[in-house]
Parts: sequence; C-alpha cells; structure tokens
Amino acid sequence: MAGEFELIARHFTRPGRRAAAAVALGVGDDCALLTPAPGQQLAVSSDMLVEGRHFLSTVAPERLGHKALAVNLSDLAACGAEPLAFTLALALPRGDDAFAAGLARGLFALADAHGIELVGGDTTAGPLNLCITVIGQVPPGQALLRSGARAGDTLWVSGRLGDARLALEVFRGTVELAGSAFDAVRRAMELPEPRVALGLALRGLATSAIDLSDGLVGDLGHVLARSGVGATVEVDAIPRSAVVAAMPRALQHTCVLAGGDDYELLFTAPPGQDDAVRAAGTRAGVTVTPVGRIEATAGLRLIDADGQPIVFTERAFDHFA
Repeated sequence: MAGEFELIARHFTRPGRRAAAAVALGVGDDCALLTPAPGQQLAVSSDMLVEGRHFLSTVAPERLGHKALAVNLSDLAACGAEPLAFTLALALPRGDDAFAAGLARGLFALADAHGIELVGGDTTAGPLNLCITVIGQVPPGQALLRSGARAGDTLWVSGRLGDARLALEVFRGTVELAGSAFDAVRRAMELPEPRVALGLALRGLATSAIDLSDGLVGDLGHVLARSGVGATVEVDAIPRSAVVAAMPRALQHTCVLAGGDDYELLFTAPPGQDDAVRAAGTRAGVTVTPVGRIEATAGLRLIDADGQPIVFTERAFDHFA
C-alpha cells in the first residue's frame, strides 16, 4: 500500500514533460501558475464523481479516470472554451497502487488527447471521490451561454442519446442485454467523449448551449429558464442507437429524455443556419441533429412524429432525489 506522497509522485506527477503553453508552473508548488493567451477570458468548471452516486464500484479504474476528466471537459465544450489545464482532488479508501495506476492512465490519455496538463490538486483517505476543476479560455463575448436562446431558434443535439441510461438499467437488472449490445451501451456510460471541438466550432453560430449530464428534459429546462423562452421537442427526431431504438417505447423515452450521462451538446442556432451548423458538426467529427424549436411561450412541449403531444412525467437526474 503506497503512502500519499509516494502515490502522487508515482502516478500523478510527470517530470520532464514540456508543459502546455498556458502552464507557467504546474504540479509541485502551493499554486499552479497559468498564462492564458492575451485578451482571453478564463472559463472554470468543477465536477465531482462519487462512488455509488455517479459511478459503480465495478468500473475499471482506467475508465473512471477518463470519465472524471471527460465530464469536466464537457462543461468547457458547452461554453465553447479551449481547455488549458486541470486539477484533481482525490479521496481513496486506501493507498491502492494498482488502482491509482489505472486511474492515472485513463486520466492522462484523455488529457494528452486534448493537450492539457494536471497542474495540482489534493489527495486524502476517504470514500472514493474524484473532483476535477478544469480551466479553459475563450475570447470575450464568444462564450456559449444558457441564456441566449431566442424564439424561432432551432434546437439541436450532437451524437446519440440514451445509451448510458440503458446501460444503467442493465446494471439495475430491469433490462437484459448481452454481448456487443451491452458492451456498446456500457462504453457510452463509462467512456463519454467530450465535444470540445464542436463547442469551438459553434462559437459565433450557436445562440445557447448546455451539455447533457442530467437528461434532455432537465438540462433543456435550464436553458429555457435562463433564456426566458419555451420549446417544442420532436421526441421521435432525437437520435438514438439501434440498441435503444429496439427497446419498448416508454423505455426509449426514459433513456433519451431523462437518462443523463450522455455528455452530448444541446444547443440552439438561428433559423436559416442549418448548413452552417451541419458544417460545424462535420469539422468537429460529430453528427448534429435538429430536434425541435424555441418558442416565445414558456414551457416545454413534447410531440411525436405526427405532431401529437407526448405525456412524460419522469424527472431528470437530481443528486438529492
């Protein structure tokens, strides 16, 4: 069993590396020193993952390391911010060297993919808990916010929704899936891909954005409240995998509307910008799909492919529910 400082030195300190351009001083001092590009604003976000609440004890440590950073990078993506660096506060039940090694591999693989460095944090003994703070930069006035949606805007979503929730239902024992189908939805749950490139491509084009962490209905509700508008969502238009589409209709609705853990971007753009939005998705390497429209009348309305109302009463994920 490794001690605290031995664990940090062995797995979370990478000496001899050339730090990212924005990092003037990284791990090893009381504070990190960052130097954003001239004229940029800092974008900062923190997310905590708690065992039993945000992830299962059966998750591989490499996947947990990936997801812990991915969900934070997803917040930067939703703001159209370029990632610069991150910190990690980690509580471990014991100094488990093998677990820490796997966690670090997953964490740093994603960090390297986005060209960012771990610049500090803290470790302690306690129930398994990871809290990451990400720091990014964005030009003044170009951040994507929840408050910019306007009546007439088209509502878009990236990627596909519902796989992560379906995986959770398998773990809960309410659904049976085996083989490649289960592997695919489990991968979506444990290895989400933050849509950073799409967030950057949408700057100056999207009028609002949010990442889908707690379910479309709940997260869209935040946008509507901050923007003072309403929306109609065409539920049948929401993109989903063939595995989700094979489920009973009620379960499909649960997965794509209230599932959470998708970490796709939900965003709005002015009418007439469909080609530009799709081009942004192409540049970012992700499919984007129109799923509804923003309206002046408050409230969220759900309809099917025939325009008929859909009654859906499930709530989005709530940490205290």
